[in-house]
Amino acid sequence: MRTIDLRGRELSPADMLAAVPRATQARAEALDTAARLVEEVRERGEGALREQAERFDRVVGHEVRVPEAHMTQALDSLDPAVRAALDEAIQRVRLASAAQVPASQVTTIGAGATITQRWQPVHRVGVYIPGGKAVYPSSVVMNVVPAQVAGVQQIALASPPQADQDGRVHPTILAAAALLGVTEVYAMGGAGAIGAFAHGVPGLGLDPVDVVSGPGNNYVASAKRAVAGVVGTDSEAGATEILVVADSTADPRLVAADLVSQAEHDEQASAVLVTDAEGLADRVVAEVERLTAATRHSARVAAALAGPQSAVVLVDDRAMAVAFSNAYAPEHLELHLSDAEQAAAAFTSAGAVFVGDHTPVSLGDYMAGSNHVLPTGGQARYAPGLGAYTFLRPQQVVSYDRAALAAVREGVVALANSEALPAHGEAIEARFTA
Repeated sequence: MRTIDLRGRELSPADMLAAVPRATQARAEALDTAARLVEEVRERGEGALREQAERFDRVVGHEVRVPEAHMTQALDSLDPAVRAALDEAIQRVRLASAAQVPASQVTTIGAGATITQRWQPVHRVGVYIPGGKAVYPSSVVMNVVPAQVAGVQQIALASPPQADQDGRVHPTILAAAALLGVTEVYAMGGAGAIGAFAHGVPGLGLDPVDVVSGPGNNYVASAKRAVAGVVGTDSEAGATEILVVADSTADPRLVAADLVSQAEHDEQASAVLVTDAEGLADRVVAEVERLTAATRHSARVAAALAGPQSAVVLVDDRAMAVAFSNAYAPEHLELHLSDAEQAAAAFTSAGAVFVGDHTPVSLGDYMAGSNHVLPTGGQARYAPGLGAYTFLRPQQVVSYDRAALAAVREGVVALANSEALPAHGEAIEARFTA
């Protein structure tokens, strides 16, 4: 991991943003490629999806729309321990997601005049589940459960066809979908799958969706940007990020374990340590090297940690650590601080915040009850992670009786005339003239 030393420098907000380690070139290249793949699917539908499956997944002749029999088989053969874990995760995420659905509220503006604020679910959602370097049944839970809690009526799911499964979606993904009652599943992956959800594929009976959600690599995140305006999307949950802010009291073994745990996702994963304790930084780097050499996906972890998106950042003090973290706006933020509970309030820009030694990101990936589909690439400065609210639209219902309208009649007409829109005022007056 490279070192970025910010100590002894007066940094403006713009300087701080410029110091943030990002793989910007990879993201730019991904956007161009993703837009092209989306357009291919929009123009040629199933044919383009099959070509992309052969090119990227090494699969030909597969069933793009998954028969329900495949899902039944997958659920029947699911490891009981995995099923029990999924059941527990579903319960926890459902409980946390329920808190994200606002109750309707009626505001009385005056006698006979009310505005009802209500939250309407979208009708149809397309959920994307990655399936490249790892298998993510947990992402099925994280996407489907909030949509169900929000009241979405139709949920379609896509995941890449697997060459080692005869072109089928991975059985654990299918089993998780079946466990949640999702029956519309497609074996399609990457940017093309996002394009299919956005534009529909008539030959497959795939209707366009209203919202696309789900994590993925930079190509999937870029494809969401390419279809923005055609459909709603959640945040661009691209290659994973972890930023750990630690002081001299932190356990270097735990910090290193958490950095490595996220680096194993993908060579594009970002792992960043921010600390004002140089000695701790040295010990963490040594632990990272030891753990990387011993872990199953050693080469992948090493590539992620050596990339421009990963670094050890040395800062002068806590204030600089907070400023850097808020500028970075990481997907996952871990606080290994002596006063982590109290300090957490200052860290305002992060997809999710994990407080203290016993709250690793891995917990959030599976069993915390929080959602692991989170904004990357700095979007946590302005965008939330996935939740039930992702699938809800706030809507105002306005109701005035004659007397209530009469009370504001002159004001509406005056404002309409001031804006040179007399027909607006005339529409009011029509209700009071024979």
